[in-house]
Amino acid sequence: MTSLIELRVLEGPNLYFPRAAIKLTLDITGLASAPTKTAERLARRIGLAGARPGEPDTGFRQRFALRAVARLVRAIAHESGTTRLAVRVRPTSNPHLIVVSYPWRHRDRAQEMARAVADVLDAVPAEDVEDAVGRAAERVVASPEGDRPHTITPEIPVVAVTGTNGKTTTSRMIAHIARTAGLVVGWSNTDGIYLDGELVEAGDYSGPSGAGRVLGLPDVQFAVTETARGGILLKGIGLTRNDVSVVTNVSADHLGHHGIDTLDQLAEVKAVVPRITRSRGWSVLNGDDPRVYAMRNVIRSRPWVFSRDPNSPAIRETLDAGGRATTVIDGWVSVLRPRADADPLIELTDVPMTLAGLSRFNVENTLAAASAALAAGLARRTVVDGLRAFRPDAEHNPGRMNIFTVPVDGGDVTVVIDLAHNEAGLEALLEVMAGVRRIGSRLLLGLGAVGDRTDDLIGRLGEIGAMGSDVVAIGHKQKYLRGRTIEGLEGLLRDGAERVGVTDVAAYPTEVACLAALVEHAQPGDVVGLMCHAQRQQVYDWIAGHGGTGDTPQQLGEKVRAARA
Repeated sequence: MTSLIELRVLEGPNLYFPRAAIKLTLDITGLASAPTKTAERLARRIGLAGARPGEPDTGFRQRFALRAVARLVRAIAHESGTTRLAVRVRPTSNPHLIVVSYPWRHRDRAQEMARAVADVLDAVPAEDVEDAVGRAAERVVASPEGDRPHTITPEIPVVAVTGTNGKTTTSRMIAHIARTAGLVVGWSNTDGIYLDGELVEAGDYSGPSGAGRVLGLPDVQFAVTETARGGILLKGIGLTRNDVSVVTNVSADHLGHHGIDTLDQLAEVKAVVPRITRSRGWSVLNGDDPRVYAMRNVIRSRPWVFSRDPNSPAIRETLDAGGRATTVIDGWVSVLRPRADADPLIELTDVPMTLAGLSRFNVENTLAAASAALAAGLARRTVVDGLRAFRPDAEHNPGRMNIFTVPVDGGDVTVVIDLAHNEAGLEALLEVMAGVRRIGSRLLLGLGAVGDRTDDLIGRLGEIGAMGSDVVAIGHKQKYLRGRTIEGLEGLLRDGAERVGVTDVAAYPTEVACLAALVEHAQPGDVVGLMCHAQRQQVYDWIAGHGGTGDTPQQLGEKVRAARA
């Protein structure tokens, strides 16, 4: 059995180092179960003469293995000509697997050293450890150096946005504000690469390639990059630094993938983005999210927090430390500075993205975007104008809380389209649906899930959807099964709904079919919501084909006032 499970080249700042690194996943079963004398010989050979390996297959041997592998990497590096090398070793949820990481300057040689380390571990059961270390170092010396890292150092202002929810909306808002200033703006997100509002290339560019593509666009003066968890873990960040970072929140999503099993681990991944913000820049952090606010302890930049509560301890602490804050005071988006009066920018009701102040998440996204734009040096007047002009429609923010009016016999229904890909996103969708529902009308929800979520999370979506709506149906996402079957996903969603007493759940093969069935079932005044991920454009086309139109801010305000009445 080989010790090498995965060798991954991280092209830029990552979970382990603020620069390009090798990530090596190793199976240490051979070392963990080797006779004690064999482990002692390895320890002496790599310079751990006084180490006590412990008995085979014990917790003490496990801890020795972590230390020994780190020392082994340094020993091979030293004997092959590298005098100093930073090495980080982490355990995983599997006691037999560990992750080893070290920076690299020459791609081929760094990868050869990774393979050489694994070969030494393979030699442990054969008790050939002394010679194996020497042979490994010789292999590294004989290997070609290879390319140097291609991490880009930006020459224009860069705002980097990360978080579990809201990063796409926030990045779009920041880009729109910068365009309002007359700048040529490039930005990358899960939809593609954009130059000055035009889609240049479709696809998910929330990884390192997106940042590189944006900075390579012609005449670009200002860059906004959406940085997702997967890109950080699988490739690293494509830029050496950013000028302003934004962390919207951290909540349960994508757990159980790539060694990230807990919210604390996920927060550590997201923290890579503010950790590489330049010292003269700003890190915009959600002061209402404890895991995000805690990132102030690992940044070298200046802190700028946002919170819906002007009396938040996070705001008080940040101002005391010389930072800044953005909050809501008497219904106004307001900026706070140390020892200065509050600066009211704009009323929430004048910001279309807040859905007349209805959407808690979009209030937070607005606070984050305003903070980032000001931190990037954009003028106050420009920020106000940009917030006032950005709308929650298919043009400005496709797929995120888009609200339509669709005619039906005897009147019309409201349709809300949103990605809502996790628990927090679904709760936000239901919050908006309830906020535009008139007394006596119903909420009808089109529920769905993508396949790379845990069983628990998918079941929770079923629970939340069934509890929060009067009618719930399933609309499958064929394109995003990701290793699961339709039957399996449907079963998990139904199980969740049944746990809260809902058993009558229809299922449809596509999102469009689900929407069509719900609208047909709806009565005038009802609100239909759809978790839309796979067929966004087809859903828009269906709505237009049935006479539906996007709500203006004025129409939305009327619906909210009618619901409150």
